[in-house]
Amino acid sequence: MSAEALKTLFHPFEAEAVALPRKGERVLFLGAEPGQRPPHGFEATLHLVQGFRPYFRALQAADFAVTPQTEGDGFDAALVLAGRHRGLNELRIAEALERVASGGSVVVAGGKAEGIASLRKRIDELVPLEGHLPKYHGIAFWFRRPADREAAENLRTANPALLVDGRFHTAPGMFSFDRIDTGSKLLVDNLPIDLRGSIADFCAGWGYVAAEVAARSPGISGLDLYEADFASLEAAKGNISSTAPAPGFFWIDLLSEAVERRYDAIVMNPPFHRSRATEPEIGAGMIRAAGKALKPGGRLYMVANRQLPYEPVLAAAFSSHVEIARDGMFKVFAARR
Repeated sequence: MSAEALKTLFHPFEAEAVALPRKGERVLFLGAEPGQRPPHGFEATLHLVQGFRPYFRALQAADFAVTPQTEGDGFDAALVLAGRHRGLNELRIAEALERVASGGSVVVAGGKAEGIASLRKRIDELVPLEGHLPKYHGIAFWFRRPADREAAENLRTANPALLVDGRFHTAPGMFSFDRIDTGSKLLVDNLPIDLRGSIADFCAGWGYVAAEVAARSPGISGLDLYEADFASLEAAKGNISSTAPAPGFFWIDLLSEAVERRYDAIVMNPPFHRSRATEPEIGAGMIRAAGKALKPGGRLYMVANRQLPYEPVLAAAFSSHVEIARDGMFKVFAARR
């Protein structure tokens, strides 16, 4: 979570560089994360948007009004919390420009290590900035929405939706949005071609692995996709909607929400970080979740970076496991419950 960037975002209001929103006003907050503390006197109603399921649930638990995608328009102002994905940052700013009423303020903030300085320069080329402030290892900058939509259109044109491999629709901000992930392809290339029964894809992203399972294993009776990123799951619905049997889609945090169904096999390319630092416990938690969601004798097929120590976790959660493939970066495991 971007605790420092959140403080940077609200600093212009605390410093009285930007007027505090008044009671009765509506403020859109794109990329909202848990841990925010609006300053005293910030009386507007916040409309939070967060598509990453763990953050969404944490914001809900803190009694914020939050949706996974933007709803409504004509907001009096907008806040944008910028992260590591330049394209996603620019698309969020475009969304803010489209959803805020003409003349409304847009405040953007992010960490210096995440490229906020270059983002500020980029936006200043499109919309005159009213000011900026450095604080908490980050920078906040702000501007007003022009009467025309030219800036938003320029940002969207620079960050179009993509068609990967001629068949998968993706967008900036999704995992491996501009190409088929090397690890996922290694996993697919080493899956059995005779998978049968009910299959789940954990951490399904925009649907590549699930689509390949459906295409290569006609004997399956069910296919469900589980994904924490709302936008990726929405893309997956279009990317594999024509497969049979009709797939199921679950927007879920596998680390904290139970899987109700049970499966004959699970395929998985789990994430191993949420920030820049490697967090192997995320993948370990996914392995344990897969073990619980499999039927007795069910199989897990997963890919991981070679240096990640998942073997002890697999040994604890499954009756047996074996490495079935590897290359210079990744390894593929098969495990039986």
